Amino acid sequence: MLDKLAWKPFSEVNLTDGFFDSLRLDYDNEKFDNWFMGKAKKGERALTLIENDRVYAFLYLKLEDEPIQLVERTLPAKPRLKIGTLKLDDSISQQRLGEGVIGVALWKWQESKRDTIYVTAFEKQKRLIGLLLKFGFENIGTKKNGEIVLARSRKKIDYSSAYSSFPFLSPYTNKGGIIPINDAFHDRLFPYSETYYRSHEIEEVTAGNGVTKVYIGCPYTTTHYAVGDVVGIYRKYTGEESKGNRSAITSFCTITKITTVKDNGKIMIGEGEYLRQAGNKTVFTQNELLTIYRYNKNVVMIEMLYNGFFAKGRNVTYWQLKNNGLFNDHPYNICYSIDQIRKILELGGSDVKNIIIN
Repeated sequence: MLDKLAWKPFSEVNLTDGFFDSLRLDYDNEKFDNWFMGKAKKGERALTLIENDRVYAFLYLKLEDEPIQLVERTLPAKPRLKIGTLKLDDSISQQRLGEGVIGVALWKWQESKRDTIYVTAFEKQKRLIGLLLKFGFENIGTKKNGEIVLARSRKKIDYSSAYSSFPFLSPYTNKGGIIPINDAFHDRLFPYSETYYRSHEIEEVTAGNGVTKVYIGCPYTTTHYAVGDVVGIYRKYTGEESKGNRSAITSFCTITKITTVKDNGKIMIGEGEYLRQAGNKTVFTQNELLTIYRYNKNVVMIEMLYNGFFAKGRNVTYWQLKNNGLFNDHPYNICYSIDQIRKILELGGSDVKNIIIN
């Protein structure tokens, strides 16, 4: 089901689907239907999850320059990005999908370069509000109809966690590194931008797969990684041709958790707990996870937040890294300063000032 996420015109979404009934109740039947049909006539689009003609997820974003009327005060008009509609069906409102959809909204905010993103929600939507708070939104007031207004500002980014500052990288990061992943496994965990021509295609895949990733590796020695590190995801080409332009950093993440599963043969956590922590955030099947656990002396589980990716043709290749003094050891041993992280982002054609905000 999750691979059905796509940006679609309102006109291609079934307005009579029961998915929208709760929105009709909250916003008045006729008013909501007229709003929806008006967006359809204008050719507006939304990120949707549709399976067998049934709607399971809907995200609509709107650029606006209007004042926000609160009970307590009126916020002056200024350029903002509004999450106009965000709804997930109860049957699939799992953490991974919710994080993925909110992650896409925050990427769009970053891309817009507008100071503020905001969304309104009723107090009864506790699961959604909890997820928004996790991603750095703050309750800034209440509208006359009882909706809570939750917002984030570029001028007040909370760097206390990778989630509250997402998608931005912390300027206070002390170091970073590279996580090497063989191409076949890489392309199951991360959308490979060389196979996607447009960023919206990567957004569609990410919304379904989520922005929290779990990498399970079997390093020969102890690694230097620490929570808060920014790491480049290095897609390791395993084919027979030269790796110079085929192995490359495709994405960048922030490490949020590290678990040593086995250390030189010593079991640090049991098999059951290992499977539970891996959950559905890895690329591996249960049988693959068990094979890794049972037949390797060293196993480490690294949980990461997927901050961003390089566009097609902009992945930072092995040769680019090598020629810039950024690949002088085994990937597990490479340790970067914040300036070197900035350099890699520049090599990937990124607007560094729009990724690392002081």
